Amino acid sequence: MNLGVILFIFLFIFSILMFLGGVNFILMDLVYFVEFNIMNLNSCSIVMTVLFDWKSLFFLSTVLFISSFIMFYSKNYMSSDLMFNRFIMLMILFVFSMILLIISPNLISILLGWDGLGLISYCLVIYYQNLKSFNAGMITVLSNRIGDVALLMSIAWMLNFGSWNYIFYVDFLNNDKIMVLITILVVFASFTKSAQIPFSSWLPAAMAAPTPVSSLVHSSTLVTAGVYLLIRFENLFYNSNYKFWFLLISSLTMFMAGLSANFEFDLKKIIALSTLSQLGMMMSILFMGFKDLSFFHLLMHAFFKALLFMCAGILIHNMSDLQDVRMMGSICSQLPLISICFNFSNLALCGFPFLSGFYSKDLILEMMFMLNFNMFIILILIISSMLTVSYTFRLIYFSMIGSFKMFSLNLLSDSFSELNKSLLGLIFMVIFSGSMMSWIMFPLPYMVCLPIYMKLMPIYLIFIGLFLGYYFYFLTLNLIKIKFYNLIMFFSMMWFLPIISTYGMIKNFLLISKFLMFYNDQGWTEFYLGQGYLLFLNKFSSLVDLLYFYFNNIINLMFIFMLMLYFYLNLV
Repeated sequence: MNLGVILFIFLFIFSILMFLGGVNFILMDLVYFVEFNIMNLNSCSIVMTVLFDWKSLFFLSTVLFISSFIMFYSKNYMSSDLMFNRFIMLMILFVFSMILLIISPNLISILLGWDGLGLISYCLVIYYQNLKSFNAGMITVLSNRIGDVALLMSIAWMLNFGSWNYIFYVDFLNNDKIMVLITILVVFASFTKSAQIPFSSWLPAAMAAPTPVSSLVHSSTLVTAGVYLLIRFENLFYNSNYKFWFLLISSLTMFMAGLSANFEFDLKKIIALSTLSQLGMMMSILFMGFKDLSFFHLLMHAFFKALLFMCAGILIHNMSDLQDVRMMGSICSQLPLISICFNFSNLALCGFPFLSGFYSKDLILEMMFMLNFNMFIILILIISSMLTVSYTFRLIYFSMIGSFKMFSLNLLSDSFSELNKSLLGLIFMVIFSGSMMSWIMFPLPYMVCLPIYMKLMPIYLIFIGLFLGYYFYFLTLNLIKIKFYNLIMFFSMMWFLPIISTYGMIKNFLLISKFLMFYNDQGWTEFYLGQGYLLFLNKFSSLVDLLYFYFNNIINLMFIFMLMLYFYLNLV
């Protein structure tokens, strides 16, 4: 049996066991805190702690379920790769790092998983080993290192408490000054990992990785690690004032990503920006005080985003590795099964009624309408939800409607049986997981009291977004004819964040180094110690030649000889 198939079976069985365990834990209201004593040295003991509750078990189940189908998918998708086993091993290490992060109540073991995710994501982003991959990998790993430093600083500050098990402190130390500082550092680390403003530029750049990696990273592992960590720390900033600033940043991230996705033409980058938009939504509802809702949307988003990337990978395979959505069209008539999965996951992303995304997004919007927040936040979140529908339908217009624009004789085929089978488990979850998980996680329903026009607001947003997507479809095709080209460049390039966070960070340091090199390395030191000394000797020797040798003055020559001999004897 192939390594991919063995791992698929192994991970799938474990995901089912974790799900059943999570159901048992939530029904019985259980929390298991397990300690493994690794080593004792005099009075110092090194202990590995593991936390099992319904959140960690459900998230483990989701990660293992998605990674099992991605392993099965990779078996065929990466079959032509000579280093397939190395690829699978990297993926397994990636999943293991995420598992370590999920079950850790301890900042030290969280840092191990956190750093593992950052390092292995770098190895996977540069997997194809070309210039674009190397640049993207460098942006990814350096952005994540900033968050790692914040986590290391929070570990250093927790020396004041006597234990790094933050789970003991989150309920009663929310007004302690040191704990406030630790919380701000943890939020900062989570913002880098979940690509919130101003660290958003690495997320679309990481699309240089193979598509199975993108599917795993953007659904349930790397980018969701920050949100999960904040869900664990939620009690610490629940009553604080600075959470409104975090709410503002996360809602602006959601708005910026939705706007940029409407101007993007790269298929994988559109889906990456949709991930960024949904991460902004998870963060927003978390800072509003609904950590269970944020966690629910995290799980639902993982299923349909993994399926969306897997369908995109099959489309790219069929299109001879072309990712431009303008070249696509009429895919539904040639790839029916892929189109069904692609459209279902797209509609779940919109929050279409009774798919998995609807149960979380609709509840988030309704709870948001009930809260006493200012009009700016409400408007940003409504417009961002509308833009989500807009870029989704724009993608459907490009891929499904119109004629195929690549070759007159195309080779589109729906016969990749192994790839198609890997979609079936996820399409089942995209359709049924929303209702199933909402019944398990919220046995007592949230009290929602809204007038009828607010209750129907998600339906309005879907229809307005549909027409807006149709408008953006034509708008982006005619970009050159528009006078406000710079403004559209501003929207399409994520508010110039990639330029600011790469060139903007590097340019000034490079200018300083250029100045130092020109005036120091190649300036007075070069003049006096390097080539300047050689030029001086050359000029001196030519002067001697001119004055003495050409005139054959034996007295001058003897004088120079005696002078050099005198200096030589004194130096020796």
